[in-house]
Amino acid sequence: MNKIISRYILKEIALLFVLVLFILTFVLLMGRILQIMDLMVNKGVDFSAVIKLIIFLLPSLFLFTIPIALLVSVLITMGRLSADNEITALRTSGVSLLQIYYPVAIASLVSFIFAIVIGYYMVPHSYSASKRLIFDIAQQHASIGIKEKVFNADFKGILLYAEKVPSNGNYIEGVVVSDNRILTEQNTILAKRAYLITDPASMTVKLRLENGSIHSVSSDLKNYRKIDFNSYDINLDLSTEISPANTASKTKDEMTMTELLESMKKPGVNEVALREYAIEAHKKFSIPLSCIIFGLLALPLGMRSHRAVKSRGLTVGIIIATAYYLVRIGGEALVETGRVSPLIGAWTPNFIFALLGILLFYVSYKEIPFYHIVKMNIWNRTQNN
Repeated sequence: MNKIISRYILKEIALLFVLVLFILTFVLLMGRILQIMDLMVNKGVDFSAVIKLIIFLLPSLFLFTIPIALLVSVLITMGRLSADNEITALRTSGVSLLQIYYPVAIASLVSFIFAIVIGYYMVPHSYSASKRLIFDIAQQHASIGIKEKVFNADFKGILLYAEKVPSNGNYIEGVVVSDNRILTEQNTILAKRAYLITDPASMTVKLRLENGSIHSVSSDLKNYRKIDFNSYDINLDLSTEISPANTASKTKDEMTMTELLESMKKPGVNEVALREYAIEAHKKFSIPLSCIIFGLLALPLGMRSHRAVKSRGLTVGIIIATAYYLVRIGGEALVETGRVSPLIGAWTPNFIFALLGILLFYVSYKEIPFYHIVKMNIWNRTQNN
C-alpha cells in the first residue's frame, strides 16, 4: 500500500518537475537569446555553433533551476492532493506525514545528486568550453569582419579602417586605426600593412601593423607627438556580452573544486580573490543542498487546500526562491567585503530555510493550527511582561 502511494506521489512530482524545469530554463535562456541570435544573424555565425553555445550555457542554468523546479513541483503536487482531499483520506487511513514525505525525500535526493554533479563537474567544463567556442567565433569574425573601405567598430576602444583587403584575406593594406582605449590621449595609427595574429593558447588576437606611424594628441589639444615604427602590435578585445572579458586565464566559475582549493593555497593570493574562491567552493555544495531543504519546506506549505492550486504553488515557490537567493546574494556580498566569513555567508540561507522547514514540518506533523502558535506566542509575551 505504501509503495503504491509513494509511486503515485513521486510520479506526480516527476512530471511537474520536468515541465517546470523546462519552463524556468527556457525563461532564463531567453535573456541570452537576443545576444545569441545577433551572433547568427548579424555576425554570420553558423547555426551549429549557436546550438553548441546554448548547450554549454545549460549546466549553469540547471544549477539554479533544478532546486526551484523541485520546490514548485512539490508545492503544486501537495496542493492538488490537499484540494482533492486525498491528503485527508491518507491521514485518516493511518498514513503518517513521514510516509507522505518519503517520495518527496526521494525526489529531493535525486535532485540533489543531479545538482551536485552539474555544479561539481559540468559547470566548470561548460564555462571553459563556451569560452573557447566564443573565442573561435570571435576569431573567425575578426578575420572575415574587416571589409575594404568600411569602418570597423567591433573591437572595444578601436575603430579600424582598411583601404584594401586582398581576396585571400591574409593581410590588409592602407590601415588607419583610431585608438580610444587611453582616455587622456587620442591616438591615430597609420600603417601600410597589417596582419591578424591569433594565439589559441592565451586566447588573444593581435593586430600587427608594419611600416607606419603613431600620431598622439593630448586632451587639451596643446601637445602633439609622432612615433614611427617598423612593427607595432595592438591587442584586440574580443569580449562580448555573453563571454567574460578576461579570456587569458581561468575565472573562478571555470575552476573545479581541486583547482579552487589549489588557488586558495597559492602564496601571495590577495584577500579579495581568496574570499571569491572560498565562496565558489562553498556554492558547489550549498546550492545543491537547497534541493533537500526546499523539499522539506514545500511539503507542509503545499498541504493546504486552495482552489487555484497551480497558480498558488507557482507563486509561493517563486516567493520562497526569491527570498532564498536574496539572502544568498546578501551573504555573498558581506563575504566579498570581508564582514563575515565565507562559511557563514554561503551557508546562512540554508540554515535559515532549514530551520523554517523543520518548524513547519513539525507543526504539520503534530497538526497544530498556525493561529494557535501565534496565540501561544502572544500569551507567553504577555505573561513575561
